[in-house]
Order: sequence, then structure tokens, then C-alpha cells
Amino acid sequence: MASTKKEMSSVTKEKLVELLEKMLVIRNFEEASIKAYQQKKIAGFLHTYIGQEAVGVGTLAHKLPQDSVVTTYRCHGLSLALGLPPKSGMAELFGKVTGCARGKGGSMHFFSKEHNFLGGHGIVGGQFGVGIGAAFKSNYDEDNAVSFIFFGDGATVQGTLHESLNLAALWDLPAIFICEDNQYGMGTACTRAIANTDIASKAEAYGIKGHTLNGMDLNEVHERMGEIVKEVRATRRPVLIHMKTYRYFGHSVSDAGAYRSKEEVDSWKAKDPIQVISRELIDSKRISEDDFKALQKKIKADIQEAVDFADESPEPPVDELTRHVYMDELGND
Repeated sequence: MASTKKEMSSVTKEKLVELLEKMLVIRNFEEASIKAYQQKKIAGFLHTYIGQEAVGVGTLAHKLPQDSVVTTYRCHGLSLALGLPPKSGMAELFGKVTGCARGKGGSMHFFSKEHNFLGGHGIVGGQFGVGIGAAFKSNYDEDNAVSFIFFGDGATVQGTLHESLNLAALWDLPAIFICEDNQYGMGTACTRAIANTDIASKAEAYGIKGHTLNGMDLNEVHERMGEIVKEVRATRRPVLIHMKTYRYFGHSVSDAGAYRSKEEVDSWKAKDPIQVISRELIDSKRISEDDFKALQKKIKADIQEAVDFADESPEPPVDELTRHVYMDELGND
């Protein structure tokens, strides 16, 4: 693999700062959501994306407006990487009507028609059918779109993944299957639950390409995914990506993560993508320490605004219960 500094030279300062800013937005949003959860302002489960930011940001930098994205219940980070306003996301976590799903989806079911984000899905593997359906639509419409399908390592043993890979390969669907391997399926290490932990090698069974990437390295994710997305657009063939990453917190905020050691977590935090890319930008004099601190301050203020907005937003009215359930003959909800 090329050195990080060499990789950085192929990306403009403006683009790198833009990607860093998105990662910082995700990190600060998630940290604020944990605090709100502890204050009991957020109910239910809360699955954060802290540690995995480089995967979503580096990949979705190559998304075009017509492309679709679908993922698991760990969906906040990808939504924000796509450009979902933090206010809309935080209000959804608070169950408010101003949220991206009008307060009815909560943490696990973010959605954005504007960004063609087809939702977070609570059932493990439940997103695969939606993702290949979007890829099929793209071929039918001939709009040169691709479908980004994100999933965790725990879903690699679900039958729906293999059925979807098979169908995507048979029908030449432009589906990009992205396994965010954060090393654990809930509280079980993937090495204890998955017979073959070389996720990319599973592609061979379906006659498609498989790639393994360091999901903690923003430069690598951005560069390699740019090449892969370009190829999928041209060939209309699916691919399987194994992103090796790590979540710093438990499966959800209520999970203490006692199944792993502090030393293990700290060893991964030492490779934190935000710390690495910010340090490299500063050391290469692409941004100054003062500029970086100013960026952090601005983002923290923006996220606090999002929290205040969510706090002050109204609860969904009672008639919201029957909205978006049935469609009339004209297609109105």
C-alpha cells in the first residue's frame, strides 16, 4: 500500500478538510446523543458510529444524487455523511415531529428521501433486499446509479446476504455490498461466530470481485472506493467490500462492553481516523492548529444548536399515527 502522505498528495486540501469536517460532525453528534440518552431525552436503543466514521465518509464521498444508500440500525453516521442536517437527526432521536422520520423512526430508522437514503433497518440483514431492489431499479431506469448496501460482520452469516449476492450476480446489478467489520456482532467476537472471517473471499462463490480495505484509514477508503465505485458504474456488476474497522463503545449505549479489554479498545483508538487525518493535515501545513481548533469549535456549537432544536421541537400529533401507513389511489398518504 502506498504511504499515507503519498495518498494525501492526490487529494486536494479542500476535499480532505471537507471529509474531516464530516467525520467531526458525526463524532460530535454521537457524543451529544450519548449525553442526551443518559439524560433520558432519548428512549429505546442507541447505536453509535464512533470509530467507524472513515468508512461512511470516505465511501459516500463518491455518491451521486441518483445513487441509493441503505444500512443497519447503526445509521446516524451515514445519514450525516450524506448531508442530513444534524437538527433533523437529533430531533429524530428525541422522537420529535421535526425529525427526519417525523419522530416515528428513532435511532434505528433514520430516513431521507432527499438524499436517497433508504433507511436504517432493525432486522439483521433486512436491508439487503431493499438495496438490490434499488440496484435493479437503476438498471431498469438506465440512470447509471449504484446502490450502496452497508451491513455489519454479524450479518455475513445471514442467508439473506448470500441470496442477495447470488441474485445481484445473476442479474448484473450495480450493488456495492459493504461489510463494516467492527470485530463484534453484538457481544460476540466475529472470530467466534464466523467460520471464514475473510469476508471478501466470499465473493468468489458468486463470481464477483471482493476487496479488503482498512476502514480506519480515510485516505485508503476514499481512494480505493473511488476506483471501485467507478468500476461498478461502468460494468454494472456487484462487488463485496470488507471494511476492517472498530466501534469504541458497546453494541448500543446500554452495553458496557465487558467482553473486551481496555487494552484492546485503546489499541484501536490509537489508530483513530479523525486524530490521524487531522494530525497529518496539520503536520503537512494544509491547515493550521488554530484553523483546526476553530473548526472543532464551530461544529460543537452547531451540534449544541441541534440538541437545543430537538429539545424545543414539538412531539408528533396523535394523527401522525395513521400517516404514511396507507396510500390512496392517487398515491397520497
